[in-house]
Parts: sequence; structure tokens; C-alpha cells
Amino acid sequence: MMNRPFRPQRPSRPEFEDLAFGIHAIYELIQAGKEINRILIARDVKNEGLKELVSLAREKEIVVQEVPKEKLNGLTGKNHQGVIAFVSPIEYQRIENVLPMLFESGKTPLLLVLDRITDVRNLGAIARTAYCAGAGALVLPERDSASVTGDAMKTSAGALASLPVCRERSLERVVDYLLESGVQVIAASEHAKEAYYEIDMTVPTAIIMGSEEDGISPALLRKATHLARIPIEGTVGSLNVGVAAAVMLFEVVRQQHLRG
Repeated sequence: MMNRPFRPQRPSRPEFEDLAFGIHAIYELIQAGKEINRILIARDVKNEGLKELVSLAREKEIVVQEVPKEKLNGLTGKNHQGVIAFVSPIEYQRIENVLPMLFESGKTPLLLVLDRITDVRNLGAIARTAYCAGAGALVLPERDSASVTGDAMKTSAGALASLPVCRERSLERVVDYLLESGVQVIAASEHAKEAYYEIDMTVPTAIIMGSEEDGISPALLRKATHLARIPIEGTVGSLNVGVAAAVMLFEVVRQQHLRG
């Protein structure tokens, strides 16, 4: 008898990420302070309960997207009442709680700030690198950013389960707080005059990486202590953001190792 080749079944949705459905259930999750990455609502479903839910979600600054009802039906065969929420697999933290703990640990704080990185696999890969480089936290904006989803968790190889992730309303406010706390802020920019290895990274440091399309926002560039360039050859122009983040993070490791 011939043995059948093993073909693993593909999951219908990412591992780690929970789905919640139904107006009342999602309303209660939000009221309880659960981390919601985003909410999908059916375009053709209109009732008072759904309006109240959407109002609460927007008040809490949760992303709400209108989609065809068929998309919701494809995610679950149960009675979703026109709404599905993606519940975060991790609990996000606040920078004001994380940074003091990093200082108290006795290690020189290293943080990575991601400005408008929207691809979840990029996020996961960068988180894995940051964790391996000894970073103490990852900082994301609430808007215009990838959230920690099941795909991000898998790509991070578990790093996102261990690395504190701060999701903040304003990265400008975060940078101000870091500077006031004695943390230098290095913004990676291909237009910078200073090469990344010319900067002393043995002191408390936060590195900002921007999207491959738009780079780092001008407001953050203006606030940074240093603008750092990664010299490259050829005509491509720039590195993938995950590779660039690795170069910057492991320069910190190199300098700290040399310092002893």
C-alpha cells in the first residue's frame, strides 16, 4: 500500500491572533480594555447596536474598516452580526512604564522606534532582530503602522512574545520623552551626512527606522539627536528596512562589546 504524502493543512487565519464576533461580545471586549488591532464591519449592516459599537471603537482610537459582508462570512461561519474584531495576541505597553525598568535593570537602554512600517512580516522580522540584538522595547504608532498579528508573531519566531511593544498615539511625544529621559535618538536617513558607525552608541539609545516608501517623518527627523547614514554602493539607493535595522542594531552591539 502506498503511503500518502503528508500535506499540512493551511490555517484559515493566522495562528495566535484571536477573532471576536458579535456586537455585544466586541463591545464588552473594548469596555474591558482588551487590545483590539482592528474591527471589520459589513457595509450593508446598519443598526443602532452597530453604530454604538463603532462610536466606542473610534473613541478608543481602534481602526474600523467597512468591508463586504462576504469577507466576514469567509472569516467565520458563525453569526457575526456584521462585525468581527481582531484581538491582539499581546498586551501593548506604554513607554513611560518600560523605560524606567530598562534603566533599573542595569543595562544600557536600547529601543527601536518604527515610523510607518506597515508590513506585518517586516515588523515580525525586525522584532526578531531587535530581540537578538538585546533591544529593550519596540515602539509603534497607533496609526499608519502594522499591528502585532499572528503573521507578525510567526515571522518574529517568538520574539514578539518576549519583547515589550509600546503602541503610542504620538511618536513625536515619545521622542520628546526619550530625550528628556537622557536617551539619544538616532534617525536612520540615507540623506544624512554622518555615517552610523561614527556615532557613539554606548550610551542610552533609541533608533528610528522609517518606511521604505516615505522614510522617517520630517517632524521626527528634526527632533533626532543624530541623523545616521548607512553607506552603500551601487545605484539601488537604499536597503530593505529590516536589513537597515539589523545594521544599526548590531552596530550598538559591536560598540558595547568593544567597550567591555
